[in-house]
Amino acid sequence: MTVETIISIFLGIGLSASVGFRVFLPLFALSLSAYFDVWQLNESWQWVGSTTALITLGVATVVEICAYFIPYVDNLLDTVAVPLAALAGTAVMLSTVADLSPVVTWALAIIAGGGTAAAVAGTSSTTRLASTATTGGLGNPIVSTLETGTSVVMSAISIFMPILAIVLVLIILFVIFKIYKKFKPSNT
Repeated sequence: MTVETIISIFLGIGLSASVGFRVFLPLFALSLSAYFDVWQLNESWQWVGSTTALITLGVATVVEICAYFIPYVDNLLDTVAVPLAALAGTAVMLSTVADLSPVVTWALAIIAGGGTAAAVAGTSSTTRLASTATTGGLGNPIVSTLETGTSVVMSAISIFMPILAIVLVLIILFVIFKIYKKFKPSNT
């Protein structure tokens, strides 16, 4: 496995974690990076860097961000965000991973890409439900701001510093694990 392959995996995992916070924002960031030739995507994913994809993903990003600032609409979006995040995380990994066999690429995409995105999206959704329950939805815009900001930062770091991105993803997954253990009912 080459250094380029490892870096491409780190990029995919970082963007997949970002997808867990906002589905379209990391895809838009990836589209921008491909459009401006910052990252080369796999041959079958070159279309992501097209002008049409850039505009479509840009509009989808703006709509998604705005919709998350509307209380209760944000909770409705969360019901579709987890499966969409898993799909988008898988797609991000497929588009970025370089020089691996299709079997390994798909396994990585589903497990690391889709799994990371789904874990982050699920935790994010739970956080929003808790905010809705405790603040009547008034705290949700703060949660949305934090999620959007985290998605922007993770997307940028993933594209420009993929090694740092993988470290941040590990920290995010560790925090998710700790939160899960804290709220998991004990069996004793």
